[in-house]
Amino acid sequence: MKLFLFIYFSIYGLMHYYLLRGIGRIVQPAPTVRVVIVLLALVMINAPMLVRYAERHGYEQSAIVISYAGYLWMGFVLISVSVLGFTDLCRSIVNLFMPAGAKLGPMVLLPLALSLLLSVYAYFEALDITTERVVISHPKIPRESGSIKVVQVSDVHLGLIVRHGRLKRIFDVVGRERPDVLVSTGDFVDSQLDNLDVLAARISSIPARYGKFACLGNHEFYAGTAQSLRLTQEAGFTVLRGQGVTVGGFLNIAGVSDHTQGDELPEGEALSRLPGQNFTILLKHRPMVNKNNIGLFDLQLSGHTHKGQIFPFSILTRFYYPIHAGLLRFRDDTFLYVSRGSGTWGPPMRLFSPPEVTVITLQHRQ
Repeated sequence: MKLFLFIYFSIYGLMHYYLLRGIGRIVQPAPTVRVVIVLLALVMINAPMLVRYAERHGYEQSAIVISYAGYLWMGFVLISVSVLGFTDLCRSIVNLFMPAGAKLGPMVLLPLALSLLLSVYAYFEALDITTERVVISHPKIPRESGSIKVVQVSDVHLGLIVRHGRLKRIFDVVGRERPDVLVSTGDFVDSQLDNLDVLAARISSIPARYGKFACLGNHEFYAGTAQSLRLTQEAGFTVLRGQGVTVGGFLNIAGVSDHTQGDELPEGEALSRLPGQNFTILLKHRPMVNKNNIGLFDLQLSGHTHKGQIFPFSILTRFYYPIHAGLLRFRDDTFLYVSRGSGTWGPPMRLFSPPEVTVITLQHRQ
């Protein structure tokens, strides 16, 4: 934790320094105003810790207000630093080829105006739930079963920010799809779980012919395993922790947790216990495929990456994960689908990575 805090304060603090230094190029504040700006910046840098303090001491409304203010500011800082950094890089490259007396000066006002517009756009993009449709034809799906509709949500991050309005947007889409199977591939909840039972009850009312299933992501463990399990189960999900079930006589659904605590079967053993002739769906939060288990499952559903959530961080997630969003086909009719996520973590913003509800139609193929 100490290492994480050191990295967080170092990087986020440097971002503020870079941004405020850029603003200082066009505004020359008085010393008193400069002190106020620095103090406000320190408050914003410490906003996540202030939120955690308010949560632990039961100040829910204060935590919500601080969370919105702090994380909206964080999103603006991330976007602004990216735009300013790109502008400064381009200016430096151009200046390499220009005579000394004709160098381009710093550009700040236009990049900041663009950053503000992008931040507003990112806020509304995070509210626009898209429906991604995928069709998978497979010989293990019986012809007589017809088409099977599997609806996936992932990375909802139910908590301080993703609450009534945002959750309704997500599950209105789910309800309209009338799923045969509804799955959640981790991070259904976030760190704050008080007074969310009524939201869970609304989700549990959505019908799914063959059931609702979930695996645990990393944030369920951050929030507390027992509380996360309770809330996920109250939402109507059967939580699969190193285990699998067979539904409809032809469909296996298995799930593994992002962090095991020694009481779960390993992924390979859990999968090997299921009927091999059935189509098998594996719920696994991180999009990392164990190649030793290819052949034991037919479709792995994952999330976690958010596809970077705010560009250009999608470049980083793409670098770390071979596939950070979308469908990938392996040999032997084995597939991986990675969701961009249905909610948001941190800033309630998404830039060029809209939230999604995924509708996967399984059908017979000879």
